[in-house]
Amino acid sequence: MREEFQILHPRPSSIVAALYTMRDLGVDVVILHGPPGCSFKHARLMEEDGMRVVTTGMGESQFIFGGETRLRDLLQIVVERFKPELVGVIGTCASMIIGEDMESVVAQVKAQAKIDLPILVVDVHAGYSENTVGVMRTLEAAEREGIISGEELSRQKRILEAATRVEKEHGAASKDYLPPEKGDTKYGVARRLIELIDRGSKGLNIMNAKKETAYTFIDMNLAVSEIAGVDQIKTMANLNPSLGLPRVRQYASEILRELRARDFRIDHCIGGLDEYGVAGKVASQIIKERYADYDFAVITGVPHALPMDALEGMEIFSITNGPRQVEPLKEMGHQHVIVELDLHPKNHGVHSIVESEFGATLRELSQNRGVRNN
Repeated sequence: MREEFQILHPRPSSIVAALYTMRDLGVDVVILHGPPGCSFKHARLMEEDGMRVVTTGMGESQFIFGGETRLRDLLQIVVERFKPELVGVIGTCASMIIGEDMESVVAQVKAQAKIDLPILVVDVHAGYSENTVGVMRTLEAAEREGIISGEELSRQKRILEAATRVEKEHGAASKDYLPPEKGDTKYGVARRLIELIDRGSKGLNIMNAKKETAYTFIDMNLAVSEIAGVDQIKTMANLNPSLGLPRVRQYASEILRELRARDFRIDHCIGGLDEYGVAGKVASQIIKERYADYDFAVITGVPHALPMDALEGMEIFSITNGPRQVEPLKEMGHQHVIVELDLHPKNHGVHSIVESEFGATLRELSQNRGVRNN
């Protein structure tokens, strides 16, 4: 019999999810215990974000005889050379298959070398159907080392479960195969949006972004506010600077500081930058209570997290950075869907808002048509 597949297209890796979570926790150096090429692209991006990533570089010899000696030696080198305050060790498919006991190695090195600093040890591989396994194992290690509280661990578990549900219902995990698509043209969508604004239609300006992607997604909402009247647009954003892991709170604080300098007003805060899976429901409730008669909605980040019943009767403009998200959004009833390709890498190592392609298109078209800022 032919084996049944749940999802055919590639899915995010739990190893990479662990890497990103280490970064958000403020880890200084991460050791990837595996082959030198494992997670290369994302490791490089993490270094652009200020977190050093090194590898034990396991090869054929280590696959047969084990790589614990390499891990032991590299851990001592990392402590001596980089003088970190917080270290992470992440296993890979290779180290888990051969049964490496990373926790034992780390404990031995700490005792023998008298290392007095927290080290987060995470055994994980890329074979899980949900990459959130890498996130939770990292957070559990952080809780054991006293880096986060049990309360924060429980909160993270709740919001991760919500994010997983969103992806299974209307995201990249909703079908066995989703083709990557470019979506609608930015020019055509921007022109239609400006037509509605010029007509005096009332609109909602909503950002529901995932972590550092907010540096670019908020630019699109900023562009909308620049060309529309203050009383014409109401803005919501998941930019609570008090929620989330250290780096996530930093993202929100930096963005809010710049928005205040640009006189950008957020009418409703709908959560933190890690709450994109639940913030959509918060926005939905606000819409039902106060803005059900509005004409259109511009939704950036994770548009599919907003329940459609709150948006009934509105013309919806959705901007995502996922090419496989176009088909699910169209099926939900989003009339205009555009993709900001390669958005994620542009947000590594930045500390201010990054101009988006759609934001730039909106600004240029509005200037050419004589629309004045309000």
